[in-house]
Amino acid sequence: MDNELIIQKSWWKRNWKWFVPVAGTILILSFLFSSGAGDLAADMAKAYSNSEVYENALEKVKQNPKAHDILGEIKPMDKFAIFEGRATFIDNNKTLNTSVRINASKVKARMDIIAKKSNGSWIYQTINVRVKNPPEKRQTIAIFSAD
Repeated sequence: MDNELIIQKSWWKRNWKWFVPVAGTILILSFLFSSGAGDLAADMAKAYSNSEVYENALEKVKQNPKAHDILGEIKPMDKFAIFEGRATFIDNNKTLNTSVRINASKVKARMDIIAKKSNGSWIYQTINVRVKNPPEKRQTIAIFSAD
């Protein structure tokens, strides 16, 4: 009989392949939530669930003759446009300040919205369209202002 010793690898050598990614993920998530990125993610989720704010504002843009002339055909907003933009809720989630891209046939543009929620419905304070490209058409079109 052979009395050879079987030398087992150390814990680190056996488990580093799963330990490093898991520890890295935990560190990244800890950093994101401690830096306020958790609030940003929560605001984006709320904005996504309140898509009627964007859809109703886009209808107002479509009805504006100046916007129609400059933007051309305005396509329906896809859900990913909300995630590409920015959204900030303030005043106990009753006021939304957001910016989202518009799919227009002639130019690249963004729609800026400030709206307050009152009795379960959104009341617009400001709707502006910022034309970004081409540079020679760059301008801001005021669609609605409560002032």
